[in-house]
Amino acid sequence: MSEQKYRQHGYRDSDRSEKRERTSGDRPVKQETFGPRAVQMAGSHAISRCAQCGAVLPSGAGPVDKCSKCGFDLHSCKQCTHFDTSARFECTQPIPARIPRKDVANQCTFYSISVRVEKQTSTPASARPLDARQAFENLFKK
Repeated sequence: MSEQKYRQHGYRDSDRSEKRERTSGDRPVKQETFGPRAVQMAGSHAISRCAQCGAVLPSGAGPVDKCSKCGFDLHSCKQCTHFDTSARFECTQPIPARIPRKDVANQCTFYSISVRVEKQTSTPASARPLDARQAFENLFKK
């Protein structure tokens, strides 16, 4: 029984008469990887968005302002940092009474506009091509 039935790696390697020796060309040489890797993370920025339509709000939006796109009241519970549907009265602050309508303007003293940190995933307008043909041409430039 000189021929083995199973030729998988590791199966009775010691009994094999044909031993393959590894040459230096089998595996590529690993480059030096000492030290920290280069950071390649997307940029981020703080931004406020309308709770109703998702439009970007100007940074200096006042408490009596409305969304320029849909007319949603910005001084409302849905637009507040402390709004949480799982908390008591749907607010993380100790308010004395429940505010029944969360999407209309109110006079809450704990109000602060919700500001989120978002990743910058879009290409700047100056780097975008003007039309689809130009974008296609840019793919195959020499």
